[in-house]
Amino acid sequence: MLLLSLDTSTAACSVALHQNGTLLGCYELFTERTSAAMLTTLIDDVVKQAGFELSMVDAVAVAKGPGSYTGLRIGVSTAKGLCFALDKPMLAVNTLAAMAAQVQAFYPVDYVLCPMIDARRMEVYCAFYGVDGQEIRTTSAEIIDEQSFSEQLAQGPVVFFGDGAAKCQSVLGSNSNAIFLDKLIVPSARTIGALATPLFAQGQFENVATFEPFYLKEFMTTVPKKPLAV
Repeated sequence: MLLLSLDTSTAACSVALHQNGTLLGCYELFTERTSAAMLTTLIDDVVKQAGFELSMVDAVAVAKGPGSYTGLRIGVSTAKGLCFALDKPMLAVNTLAAMAAQVQAFYPVDYVLCPMIDARRMEVYCAFYGVDGQEIRTTSAEIIDEQSFSEQLAQGPVVFFGDGAAKCQSVLGSNSNAIFLDKLIVPSARTIGALATPLFAQGQFENVATFEPFYLKEFMTTVPKKPLAV
């Protein structure tokens, strides 16, 4: 089974190709602004460099969110377009789950993993996972203060990571059970593909026509105030 995976949920843009669960290639860009043109180029490159044609892909997996509104729209729209054009099924993976999968092998079973994506101001998108990948606390948008995650921190070590963890560290860093990684962990198509592989075997496909990204909260824009009439 040849699986193409996409992740554009944050500023990082990545594409990976897996065959029967084995990573064949992964291209990543770390830029301030992801574009559909960048993503298309990465897709073409990773498939060709691995020695395949795009028509040979069996399914397309995408990071469904949470994350950047614009980034998610680009990734999901691209995945849908590929699935429609190639007549292939689509799989979707929670971005935070894929982040947790990057670090779960490095911690003992009594640790809890908390991937975080910056949601501006003192808010983050986060969830709790065990080192076995099981979800402990569902994805939510949290405003960070001194009482945040107090119940979980009272039970044992919690590892915070991702681009939203820095604002949490400034508030919770004195707690001995709060562990913050020095290395920035960003979402990657590598782990999107790894988590999507068993979903393919289980037939857990998305409805390509109706699927929407997991935004978690409404997209907010700033509307200029109208000048007062004189």
